[in-house]
Amino acid sequence: MAAQVRHGGSPSPVLPGRLAVRGGPGPARGALVTGAPGQAPRPGRASQPGRASQPGRASQPGRASQPGRASRSGRRGGDSGTKEAILTAARARFGDLGYDRATIRGIASDAGVDAALVHHFYGTKDQLFAAAMRLPVNPRQVLDAALSPGSRGQDRSLGEHLLRTVLGVWEVAEMRATFLGLLRSAPTSEQAVVMLREFLGGAILGPLAEAAREAAPGVAAEEAGYRAALVASQVLGLGLTRYVLEVESLAQVSTEDLVAAIAPNLDRYLSGDLR
Repeated sequence: MAAQVRHGGSPSPVLPGRLAVRGGPGPARGALVTGAPGQAPRPGRASQPGRASQPGRASQPGRASQPGRASRSGRRGGDSGTKEAILTAARARFGDLGYDRATIRGIASDAGVDAALVHHFYGTKDQLFAAAMRLPVNPRQVLDAALSPGSRGQDRSLGEHLLRTVLGVWEVAEMRATFLGLLRSAPTSEQAVVMLREFLGGAILGPLAEAAREAAPGVAAEEAGYRAALVASQVLGLGLTRYVLEVESLAQVSTEDLVAAIAPNLDRYLSGDLR
């Protein structure tokens, strides 16, 4: 069963099957945007093909580029069709190979574009994943912002700050609906499980492990990864029971009560004694 997310007003499948575009729509790879033909030569003066401009000679404002001379490359024509082709190829690649083995180069090849164009439209691999899965926000960007220096007040612990950040995302209806669609379908779709596990490992657990090492200097990398996984289990478990299963006692409690009860656990997972 394919994972479903909300896109617009109705659910739409996260994994739409093999929809990869093999040499699909969009302009041909490597197309260059050339300038308009240059000005005609002055009467009585023979044009000199290939004549280089004289040193120190100022270019004439508004003068078109010479024939055969490519202008600086930019966005290709038909951006919307090209972007959709990239997303279609990305969904198929992520579904077939998982997050880790799917590459920007492979996705670009399926979409019939250059890899640089994928980066131009979508940036990093995790940003492309978020767009392909129709996530309303990129979890990695949210987490990086929450962990950035100066992002939390001195009166808040790291565990409280992280929990408030996550709850703030989930309280937005569109964001909550999308993430909940993934959580609901993950246990019944092997493709969704693989993608979410690998994305969680690269985009979420990595930054959390680094935060654990900063909160508890001297912690080994293996233990930091364990601490990050404990934090993720607590937060995802809260999302499942409060928003998916809607366990009454959790669904009705206030954010402040949740922070008071759960934030100390997150702080212990990050830097406290785990024995």
